[in-house]
Amino acid sequence: MWNERYAMEDYAYGKEPNEFLRRTSDDILPGDVLCLGEGEGRNAVFLAQLGFDVTAVDLSEVGLAKAQRLATERGVSIHTILADLADFAIEPGRWGAIVLIFCHLPPEIREPLHRRVVAGLRPGGTLVYEGYHPDQIDKATGGPSNPALLPDLEQLRDDFTGLNLQCMQEMERPVHEGIYHQGDSAVVQILGFKPA
Repeated sequence: MWNERYAMEDYAYGKEPNEFLRRTSDDILPGDVLCLGEGEGRNAVFLAQLGFDVTAVDLSEVGLAKAQRLATERGVSIHTILADLADFAIEPGRWGAIVLIFCHLPPEIREPLHRRVVAGLRPGGTLVYEGYHPDQIDKATGGPSNPALLPDLEQLRDDFTGLNLQCMQEMERPVHEGIYHQGDSAVVQILGFKPA
């Protein structure tokens, strides 16, 4: 599915970073950033432009090739890893930040992945998360049609046990990211920190 979606010449979700990531980027420690479910690379490239050493992970080789193309276009470099997040190993204590933007997974994959995310942050490290909320299911502005892929804030709070969650909000906001995310949307946003 994802290789087909990313096969278009244009970027399915645009070339500009997610707005929540843009607003929270000052909270990210200098150093290494891991972007999971990164697709065509818009967020990874943005962070590389800010001087971070960024690794983008995705299941789609087509998406990651476009991520490298965008990095070249913007004059930066990123690392890419082709992997299934169901069994992607995250080295404990390795990352200054981990970013999950509209990375929707079934609970049996999401919950253990999010636990690996918590373990993978180094002390003081930052989590930046935005995803669609269950209320998005009634909208035609983007996101999965399967409600199991749309966790609410309470589920995510459980997933990210062990982090200090300083920003946790469910909200409606306009999302304008490429052709697939367009219009008023119900989202969950989380900014968390690993205790130092």
